[in-house]
Order: sequence, then C-alpha cells, then structure tokens
Amino acid sequence: MSAYATSPMVDFDLSEEQDMLVGLAKTFADDELIPNAEEWDRNGIFPEATINKARELGLLNCTIPQEYGGLGLTFLDEVMINEELGRGDPGFATITGVTMLACHPLIYGGTEQQKQEYLGRVCSGKISAYCVTEPGAGSDVKAITTTAVLDGDYYVINGSKMWIGGAGHADWFYVLAKTSDEDSYQSLSGFIVEANSAGLEVGKKEEKMGQRSSDTRSVRFDNVRIPKANLVGGVEGNGWLQAMVAFDRSRPMLASHALGNARGAMEEAWQYANERRTFGKPIIEHQAISFMLADMSTKIEGARLLAYKAADLLDKGEPATLASAHAKRYAADIGMEVTTDSVQIFGGYGYSEEFPAARRMRGAKIYQIFGGTSQIQKLIISREINKRYQ
Repeated sequence: MSAYATSPMVDFDLSEEQDMLVGLAKTFADDELIPNAEEWDRNGIFPEATINKARELGLLNCTIPQEYGGLGLTFLDEVMINEELGRGDPGFATITGVTMLACHPLIYGGTEQQKQEYLGRVCSGKISAYCVTEPGAGSDVKAITTTAVLDGDYYVINGSKMWIGGAGHADWFYVLAKTSDEDSYQSLSGFIVEANSAGLEVGKKEEKMGQRSSDTRSVRFDNVRIPKANLVGGVEGNGWLQAMVAFDRSRPMLASHALGNARGAMEEAWQYANERRTFGKPIIEHQAISFMLADMSTKIEGARLLAYKAADLLDKGEPATLASAHAKRYAADIGMEVTTDSVQIFGGYGYSEEFPAARRMRGAKIYQIFGGTSQIQKLIISREINKRYQ
C-alpha cells in the first residue's frame, strides 16, 4: 500500500457528530429553506422566524466558544453546515453569515467583558453587522475615512458605511474607523456600536440583483458617542488585524455558501435533465448536456476540497490566508459558472422566475464581490505564493 493510502494527514471520513450535523442541516434546508426561498427573494422578506429556528436547532453561531453561549464547533463543522444552508437558499446563508463575520473580531481580539456581553447577545438571538466597506473604500480597506476621536471617556464616530448586510435588523455593529491621521494600517481601530446609538442612521434597504431576502443598507454615523470600553480589545491600532482575521475566518464559510448554491443548481438541473425529453429521449442522454453536468460536479467537488482545507488549517491554528483566498475565489467563480450552466440546461424555463435556476444565478454573483472580490483574492494568492520566492 502506498504512503498516500496510510497517511494520517488527510481523512475524508466524517465523525458521527459531523454526520448528524450535516443531516440536520440538510433536513432543515429541505423543509424550511427550499420551499420558501422563492417567496423570500421575490418579496424581499427577512425570514426572522426561520433564523430563530435554525439557531434553536444548533445550526448557527457554530464557532463562537461555548463559554459565551456558542456551539464551540470547528471551522470544518461550520463549512459543512453552511454548504447545506447555501444549497437551501443563499440569501438565508448570507443573512446568518454576516452575524458571524461581525463576531470574529471579538472572538479573536475582544476583551472578556466584550465577549461575554456581545457574543452572548448573538447567541441569545440578536443579529450583528460588520461595518467596514464605505462609498470610497471597498477592497482597499486602508482607504476608509470614518473617524473615531477620543473625547474624555467616549469616542466620537463620524462617517458612512455602505453595503452592510443585516444592518436593518442589527442589535450592534462592528465598526472599523481611523483613530489617527497616520497613513498606515495602525491608524485603524475596531469598535462595538449599539444600533440604537444617538446619531446612528440606517439607510433604506437596497434593491439588489439577488439574495433579496438579505437586508443590505448604508449606515451613517453623525457624532455617535460610544464608551471607551467599546474599543475592541481596549487598544487602538488593532482594527486592521481584526478585520483581516475576520476575512480569513469567514471566507471558507462564504465558499461553502457559494458551492452549496451551485450544488443546489446542479441537483435541480440534473433532475430536470432526466425529466425533459427531446428527440425521443431525456436530455441527460445527449452528450452536450451530460458533459455540462459532469463539469458542474467536478467544479463543486474541487470547491468543497478547497473550503475543507482552509477550514482545517484554521482549526489547527495555522496560517490560512492563502487557503482561504483559494477557497473563496474558486467557489465564487465556479458558483457563477455552474448556476449559469444550470439556466442553460433549463433552456427557456431557466430564464423564467417560475423556476429556481434564475434565482440561483442571481444569488451567485455576489460571492464574486463581497468578502473581497475574486480579483482581490487573486492578488492575495499571488502575494502569498510569491513570498516563497523571495
């Protein structure tokens, strides 16, 4: 037997607990998400009751430590669960994912009091939102202009954020702001801002191409005063690191959403290809269609392996910037390819909103944009790999 067959480094067998979690998430997606996804998307419904049901079943807050009310699961567990949520409805997956994105800076660098209070709120059912992107600063995080100025025992925050997921329902925000005039990453600090703070204004709900159930808005800060105790970690200058850690830790989850949505599109296309008949036989028996479906399957399998690798590195406490970028970029790109091919297999029906293919394709596009665009992921990949040659 070869060394590869006996190596302990790669184990594709799931534990009994993981089998149970995946089964639970699959049943939830089949029973609660897929039957409602079209209505939620068509009417822009924020599915609060279903979010609460998912939390009660133990499908959310996966990687929040148990001492703060979370499940204390691994990143790999989170990826497996979220693939099923993405398969059920990518909009729902995004809604629940943005809360975890806001929690990661606190899990990584928050004070004990901040973790107890704000992670505890999330685990009791509150929603949080991650406020980093601005009108003039998306992928270029260092270019943000929102400021936080110390005034006695308070920080005064001024600025605007945009494309903030969950903003209309958030209980608190993680906000990245400049605390000095230096042109450096050390000028950035992270803050916890209560949603009901005086001077905080949430904008109108954005009318988006897809994932319309996920609530996306702008957030404006006009002399918003917050206690010094809400500076994440209690030290200025750590915001950049907090934000980057959050991106590294969330990208495998976003990859799982994208590949889950792609898998849903493939499964629906495969079923249709067995039912639809042309020239006297099911279209699955035409090589042109069968090859498209085969390509879909290969792409999804590859995306899953990349997501698993990134999650595994995070669980081991090893650097995961490169693996997370690989996973997010590839899953986002193949997600767009697979859902587009699904529309093609459905033909005219695929172009109709009466069938799920169109909704899945619209929902797939955002994965190439948020959480760092596919182009930014390529920059990260090339930069990280080039370190080996320097």
